[in-house]
Amino acid sequence: MELQQLRYVLAVAETRSFTRAAERCFVVQSALSHQVKALERELGVDLFARTSRRVEVTAAGEAFLPAARAALDAVERAAAEAASAAGEVRGTLRIGLIPTVTALDVPALVGRLRDEHPAVRVTMRGGGSDELVAAIRSGELDLAVLGLSDTRSPVGVASRELAREPLVAVLPAGHRLARRRRLGLAELADETFADFGAGTPGRAQSDIAFAAAGVAREVAFESIGPELLLGLVAEGLAVTLLPAAVVPDDARTVVVPVVDGPVRVEHLAWSDFNPGPATLAFLDLLDA
Repeated sequence: MELQQLRYVLAVAETRSFTRAAERCFVVQSALSHQVKALERELGVDLFARTSRRVEVTAAGEAFLPAARAALDAVERAAAEAASAAGEVRGTLRIGLIPTVTALDVPALVGRLRDEHPAVRVTMRGGGSDELVAAIRSGELDLAVLGLSDTRSPVGVASRELAREPLVAVLPAGHRLARRRRLGLAELADETFADFGAGTPGRAQSDIAFAAAGVAREVAFESIGPELLLGLVAEGLAVTLLPAAVVPDDARTVVVPVVDGPVRVEHLAWSDFNPGPATLAFLDLLDA
């Protein structure tokens, strides 16, 4: 069993496509398919069920993937530690991001990291705060930017607070409250809301604030990202609460501060169990 075969298998499992896996691994598809098939023959099981249009991980594949990922991570970590001992930072830094990051200029930080440590490979993925914390704990991510209510802190990971900001009301430009200088939550009680999914940390910020104010509300539209929420507001279908920094200039919408509104706190979280050299190098950039 070769490390390259493990990389190919993980790429196929993550992309659900031999074509996209080959593109990710910078190899021709026939070579990748041949190596995956060779590994399946060695193991005596099919890791994937495939047709010309569809690829799915088999039960044997699901059982194989966690150990394969751990083995590959261990090898990459060993190489990174050895390089670090020789004064070079290398390895892969896996970053998770909520859809509404405002406290960090992540592209600029990644650019600085690559300038100072060109041997570091950076990958990113989006997700909700709970999902990202779970991924850090399981070793799938090295660090993540989270957004939580001001009543909650990350659990089971190391973290630092980046910023806290009140959410603002985003209203259609022609809304009856659009000319107000500030609002209270009670004044929004009868409005139709667009918000993040029920039970998510992004939604909890507003749910907690409305509950504390003793105000009920109707959430008719849910989304995993702010773009759809803002689009619904622009069409006059709903109002929403978001950090002001993620609301673009748009003549169809108006931003109004909310005096008793939710407060969102952004955190940077990382594994508190032996963080790797690339993670430590990223953290050093924040203190530079």
